[in-house]
Amino acid sequence: MRQLFMALVVLVSFILQTTLLQYIEIRGILPNTAVILIVSYALLRGSTGGVIVGLCCGLLQDIFFGNGIGYYALLGVLTGYFAGRSHKNFYRENYIFPIIICAVATALYETVIFVTGFLLQGHTQILYFLVRMLLPECVYTAILTVPLYRLLFAVNEWLELKEKYKYRLF
Repeated sequence: MRQLFMALVVLVSFILQTTLLQYIEIRGILPNTAVILIVSYALLRGSTGGVIVGLCCGLLQDIFFGNGIGYYALLGVLTGYFAGRSHKNFYRENYIFPIIICAVATALYETVIFVTGFLLQGHTQILYFLVRMLLPECVYTAILTVPLYRLLFAVNEWLELKEKYKYRLF
């Protein structure tokens, strides 16, 4: 049940990211729902869950937008792993920590993409990248983290409760 639900959430998130969220872009900046999903699931379910969701999100991005398979998948796996390391050390109902982790993960994710995709090709406009792209995307992603994390948290609680009672009956 949980795997089916997460596959559906990853697919819906990818479809929304590539279609409807294009209409709420601000000066060419979109929130990165894949990073929100990876970090939220890693914080709720641990490193293993974050790695699996990161792999799925990354593979979707690689298949549809990448030059090869594996680049975005690796970024998603690393994001899920490192975000999931603090799974046991935080209070799940606290929404500040996921916001901070999503903002930091977005900054690292986009910096790696900038360094490997643009800086190595000679585009050295680092200040432009920081001010016009990185900072607005981190803020925008952090703002969108609140409703998405709350939704994923509520569904995760419901699934855990359902699993708990399922195993009690038998």
